[in-house]
Amino acid sequence: MGWQQQLGVGVGPLQPHFLSPNPTTHKPVNTPASLPLSSTKTLNYIPTLRAISLQQLPPNALRRKRDPNWRGGFSLGVDLGMSRTGLALSKGFSIRPLTVLELRGQKLELQLLQIAQQEEADEFIIGLPKSSDGKETPQSNKVRSVAGRFAARAAERGWRVYLQDEHGTTTEATDRMICMGLSRSTRQSKTDAYAAMMVLERYFSLAGQETELVLPKNLDLQEKLKTGPPRDIDFFPEEFEC
Repeated sequence: MGWQQQLGVGVGPLQPHFLSPNPTTHKPVNTPASLPLSSTKTLNYIPTLRAISLQQLPPNALRRKRDPNWRGGFSLGVDLGMSRTGLALSKGFSIRPLTVLELRGQKLELQLLQIAQQEEADEFIIGLPKSSDGKETPQSNKVRSVAGRFAARAAERGWRVYLQDEHGTTTEATDRMICMGLSRSTRQSKTDAYAAMMVLERYFSLAGQETELVLPKNLDLQEKLKTGPPRDIDFFPEEFEC
């Protein structure tokens, strides 16, 4: 019996691919979309048919760098935690902390989708924990598992999910709040949201060039990503003129 069967995990179309800008330095990891949060097991896989590549689905920050006139959705930064998840929002290059969610599992995923809809975001930048030497940790595997499952849900709407190294962002968030003169109690309640903001700031400072695309294995979902979400009247008003 395989380990997927032992855990009751499906091995069907929801398994994601993780694509980095430089595939020669990052080995793709195939993490079952429904792997429990408590598990840290990952598997290497041999890539098979891939309908689209990272270069075909660049993050918004890279699109803006390539084309100053590019118009599209906003970016939602996500700092995943075991019990609290911080969110930050980027509209253009204006980045602000948004909120902290005390949800997990499916409830968290559905709330993320709802917030993205409200804020007109079309991509999620999820912080990936790493050690000071750049290596991944057991917590990294847990985040990859959640990101893989969530990427399939987001792809149904044409929204993309990326991973961004978040090492040191909590410390940066605390320093930022201290400089702003926020009280200790306020800092404690908003640390996760400010950490998500630090993830977005790093993402934009690097023009999205060090992110990893979390690509659902299902080719129909890949096609939805390739097509993208429906055009928004706020970004393309000329297309809605009579």
